[in-house]
Amino acid sequence: MPDTDIDKESFTAGAPLEFRLPVDAVQERLDKALARLIPEHSRSRLQAWIEEGHVLVNGRPGKVKQAVHPGDELIVWEQQPPESQAFAPEDVEFAVVADSPDWIVVNKPAGLVTHPGAGNWSGTLLNGLLYRYPELAQVARAGIVHRLDKDTSGLLVVARHEKAQTHLIRQLQARTVSRQYVALVHGRMGRAGTVDRAIGRDPRVPVRMAVEPAIAVKPAITHYEPLRMGVADGDFGVCGVACRLETGRTHQIRVHMASLGHPLVGDLLYGGKQIAGAQRQLLHARALAFDDFSDGGRKAFEAELAHDFAAVLERVQWED
Repeated sequence: MPDTDIDKESFTAGAPLEFRLPVDAVQERLDKALARLIPEHSRSRLQAWIEEGHVLVNGRPGKVKQAVHPGDELIVWEQQPPESQAFAPEDVEFAVVADSPDWIVVNKPAGLVTHPGAGNWSGTLLNGLLYRYPELAQVARAGIVHRLDKDTSGLLVVARHEKAQTHLIRQLQARTVSRQYVALVHGRMGRAGTVDRAIGRDPRVPVRMAVEPAIAVKPAITHYEPLRMGVADGDFGVCGVACRLETGRTHQIRVHMASLGHPLVGDLLYGGKQIAGAQRQLLHARALAFDDFSDGGRKAFEAELAHDFAAVLERVQWED
């Protein structure tokens, strides 16, 4: 093989795959040639390996669209798929409010994904839990029983063993886990109320949820109470709102508030605007209560607003 200045330590350890194109090979793009030679890997994955420098052509880093010819030597360092890191322990920053032999109450920061999924296979709360509490590797989903959206801050509870997880899940199903949120919404809300509207996938925008009509709808109930009114950035009416969930559907508070004509400030997906410095939907899981697995006693916790949320509230001109 020709000499090269490539740092071999940058490649994944282990023997690479080596190919020499036969003399009767047809000239074609590198990614197409690899897709034919290594059909067990998707073409998009092979393109990513090429772009990341894990493929050499005649000793030099390959390019996705470059042509390869008869006699060319191809070397490929196979990479683990991103999803292979989904349950790898990682040192992820998050605050633990309290824990016991049965449960952990976490104050999740905004910006942290709760559970691995497409586009977020690592660096999640689950990865951090496995790092800090290794025994959670023996519990389904590392003990996570409910989630918060990436850009929602606040409290959630994690089970430390299977029996405690079942106990918490049954409480969620019986709607005896108390979950209270605070939000800042657009407009003026005159009185407290309840939104009882099923939620499903938006048929027009796959990343959105919607009230009926929608796809695969499930019952959803949110109780809300306006706390105080104000004005932001001179002419945007806003309202602080307390919300209590009976159910826990994806984006539930965001969808229900938007259905009332009061989208959350900062929630661009559901019609909110980034005013008063808001860089994400202003939603915080403030209070959480559940029955303890060991003694049956009621456990209750509260978490102060995240700093960015509090900073937005300081820029609002509140009414007396």
